Amino acid sequence: MSLPAIPRPRPYPIRIVLLTVAALALVFVTETATAQSSKRVVKEMENATLGHTVLTTLKGKTLYSLSVETKGKFTCTGTCLASWTPLLVPKGVKPKGPVKLSTVMRPNGKTQVTFKGLPLYSFNGDVKPGEANGEGIKDVGTWHAAKVGNVSPPPPAPEAEPPYPY
Repeated sequence: MSLPAIPRPRPYPIRIVLLTVAALALVFVTETATAQSSKRVVKEMENATLGHTVLTTLKGKTLYSLSVETKGKFTCTGTCLASWTPLLVPKGVKPKGPVKLSTVMRPNGKTQVTFKGLPLYSFNGDVKPGEANGEGIKDVGTWHAAKVGNVSPPPPAPEAEPPYPY
């Protein structure tokens, strides 16, 4: 006499659910690992000497850009880097700050932070936070502090009243 066959539950639906959950977890972990991390690299500071709000490093050193470095063209290389230090971030890191920042790859393959399309540098002649000794220095272009907000020339001085009536 043979025993009646006992129906066994199908393991397939459980396996399918477990495999689906495992696959989704793997995708999530992979996406999280490959997503760009971000790092705060600049802050704003009112600069009394310049009369403007400028970008600075987190330690308060004024950041500058060189007027001729546009569209990924680098002029500050070689000996220029002895005076001007590029603001760099590790590859794959998105720079953050109070304004929109981007990056560009330097000729040596390092990633430099940009503001309004211009690479940012600190000046080795600025010793204390808030100094802007690099403003207006001319070499192959002109160095300017990275000014934030609406930067317009000051209004003209009002005309003086003549000392005598017409």
